[in-house]
Amino acid sequence: MSRLFAIVLALLLPAVPATAAPTGWTVTGPGQITAKVALTSGNLTLAVQRHGRTVLQPASVGITTTTADLTKDLTFTGRSDRVVIERYEMPHGKRLQRSTRMTETKLGFRNAAGSFHLVVRAAPDGVAYRYVLPNAATVTSEASSFAVNPGSKAWLLPYNAWYEANRVRTTAGEASGDFGYPSLFQTGDDFALLTESDVDGRYAGSRLRKAGTGFQVVLADPQVESTGTTPWRTAIVGDLTTVSTSTLVDDLATPALFNDRSWIRPGKVAWSWLSEHSSPGDFARQKQYVDFAARHGWEYALVDEGWSAQWVPELIRYARARGVEILLWLRWSDLDTPQERDTVLPRIKQWGAKGVKLDFMESDSQDRYRWYDAVLRKTADLRLMVNFHGSTIPHGLARTWPHVLTMEAVRGAENFPPAANNPVQFFTRNVAGSMDYTPVSLEVGTKEATIAHETALPVVYESGWTHFADKPEAYERHPQALRYLDQLPTVWDETKLLDGDPDTHAVVARRNGDRWFVGGIATQDRTLRAQLGFLGGGQWLVETVRDPATRADVVRDRQVLRNTDTLDVPVRRNGGFAAVICRNRPGLQTCDQPIRQVPKTTLTVTPAAPVDAEKGSAFEVTGTFTNGDRQIRDVALTATAPEGWTVSGATVERRRMAPGESITGRWRVQVGAQSPIGLVDVPVVATFGDGVHVEQAVRAFVPPPVPANGAYLSDLPFMSETNGWGPVERDRSNGENSGGDGNPLSIGGVTYARGIGVHAPSEVSVYLGRGCERFTAKIGLDDETREPGSVAFQVFGDDKLIHDSGVQKGKAAAIPIDVDVTNVRMLSLRVTDGGDGRNFDHADWAEAALKC
Repeated sequence: MSRLFAIVLALLLPAVPATAAPTGWTVTGPGQITAKVALTSGNLTLAVQRHGRTVLQPASVGITTTTADLTKDLTFTGRSDRVVIERYEMPHGKRLQRSTRMTETKLGFRNAAGSFHLVVRAAPDGVAYRYVLPNAATVTSEASSFAVNPGSKAWLLPYNAWYEANRVRTTAGEASGDFGYPSLFQTGDDFALLTESDVDGRYAGSRLRKAGTGFQVVLADPQVESTGTTPWRTAIVGDLTTVSTSTLVDDLATPALFNDRSWIRPGKVAWSWLSEHSSPGDFARQKQYVDFAARHGWEYALVDEGWSAQWVPELIRYARARGVEILLWLRWSDLDTPQERDTVLPRIKQWGAKGVKLDFMESDSQDRYRWYDAVLRKTADLRLMVNFHGSTIPHGLARTWPHVLTMEAVRGAENFPPAANNPVQFFTRNVAGSMDYTPVSLEVGTKEATIAHETALPVVYESGWTHFADKPEAYERHPQALRYLDQLPTVWDETKLLDGDPDTHAVVARRNGDRWFVGGIATQDRTLRAQLGFLGGGQWLVETVRDPATRADVVRDRQVLRNTDTLDVPVRRNGGFAAVICRNRPGLQTCDQPIRQVPKTTLTVTPAAPVDAEKGSAFEVTGTFTNGDRQIRDVALTATAPEGWTVSGATVERRRMAPGESITGRWRVQVGAQSPIGLVDVPVVATFGDGVHVEQAVRAFVPPPVPANGAYLSDLPFMSETNGWGPVERDRSNGENSGGDGNPLSIGGVTYARGIGVHAPSEVSVYLGRGCERFTAKIGLDDETREPGSVAFQVFGDDKLIHDSGVQKGKAAAIPIDVDVTNVRMLSLRVTDGGDGRNFDHADWAEAALKC
């Protein structure tokens, strides 16, 4: 062929077009959910379809960092696909055994400023996407948004960082402002619940802001120090049953960071704060809550704000001997430094508490999420379970940290929400994870909801720990409701929505083992309907509790039904019902199972009084454990060494102990050479049966050195201290809440450099070791208050009153005192409020010193 002929032939042949870069991608899940990603004029969007119907319209996707705007002028760089299959187990939640299959597509994009991958997952119950940057980066914003048909129904939560507003019913088009997750929308037969998953200290939380026709993801911080991978922007999509029972938030989360979960135990909790706010400060009243929990087989009692370290260890011992474990409330700020976490949490663990309720976090910032990370790591190390109050919503946190038993983030019973707001919580907030609503307010609160409605709430709402809102006496005045609550578990093998609508009602069935529990609540008069097709074949005993004609204890009905039947219960406004269902057999009268009762036992220890124990010294401890009225098994009696101490002596064991039988053990305790001064408990512990823990403690006092002659009390270690307002202050006045916020000590216009500033009622104790002769001070009311108070100054030697100033009023000159303290071991300085309350009672022990 000649060269000229070849050129002519080439000109005559049709041109072969270059392959165009794709501009759209489809990610199809195992079910009927599809994600549609499109690149138009350099801008990315994502839409979601169900059965081919558009549920979420195309909405912007992209991310901006301090070095790159990755929201525009984008070009496609590549695609990879995989199938994600995971199976995992949860200690609580909608169901214990979880499995998920998701299609994952990773799409690469770049512009002149940088690059990223958009990772999209499509599951049977929704779609989620996240950004993966090549390296760590400072994120300034996301273009991430969701577009909903303007006419779609919307159930939205006006945003605050503790998620406790009432939800509002509106439409996507009419909504305006910022909204908290989860946000629920309905378009025809399709629902979409928008939220986020896998959020921790590697990023910040976010919220939704109505912007134009869509809902924009707005980060909590103006800048976020990202590792390069963002949280999942998550849309749970399906019919109402699919959405409300979805586990997609957990499915997307980081898997558990530890394996041993034997110490994680959900359960029912007796809780006193809502019904009587001052009760957490009352040791005797807390014992009554423990006794109530023990009688009814409830696993826990929570001691909320106001508890005292003076008596909590004794309460824990009292409770554990009765088969009840104690949970303790703390402010998050009690643990906001590593030193506090390393001090407070181990002390609580040493006392024997099983978990903590942490309160008032009230932030979605990255800094606060890093606090969550730190406190969860520490509590996991110590095997302390956690309840977060005043918190963000669950983001899959309980999958990553299985010892998170519940979180608040809901307008729960303590806010006295309208009963009409109750059904929507099942379809929104509770979808994301365990919800500490604190249900069953029978006599406390607004009483809008009927007794049966309240009794149904702990079935309708899932929470690994269910804290019951009312006092023992209220429940005991409603014995049929209490009987139902006593049978109720907090762990579920299955969850099914039987009927419901976010505005009007919810009927929910949950299975634990071979029993089903059904709860139904409604906002208006109606017949609640539970179709029983979820049961197996044969006959089933159905016991239902419902409301009588007027507000009173529930009425219990009993009937035998089949899975082809429907349970219909007429209810009135804000009414409801609850049921327990078990397989019927001849002669079966009830589905109730026996309530766990711990046998009564006693444990005595010697020495009974505190023993002085110098560092490096040793002393003997004995314990005698006596069985009560029932045979017990697998008994072990031993003494436990405090940290840095040693105990020698054998554990006493018995395979069985008959009623009235006793065993005794003896141990030698060696005090640690580096032991801290003060009182130290040496526990003597008997365990038996299924983990019953009976404990008493010998109290050892490790003394500080005897004070030197002329020592100021403000230089000495305090063996104990209590104060009516704020902390006891050294060499300054009381001030307000925080340590060190007082003024120089000033009485009657005279300033004193040394001394102790307190607020009545107050007590400070120092150790003298019988080595001092005189205590001197100048006493009076401090000048810092705007009005005069009234107090009485008292000096005690070994709990014996040795000086009383009488009531001092007004801003007078200081009164000198000189008190004989010969042979006094422990000196205590008390200030009372003078009998007229504690206002303005700022009192000073100026120039408080010793002659030794």
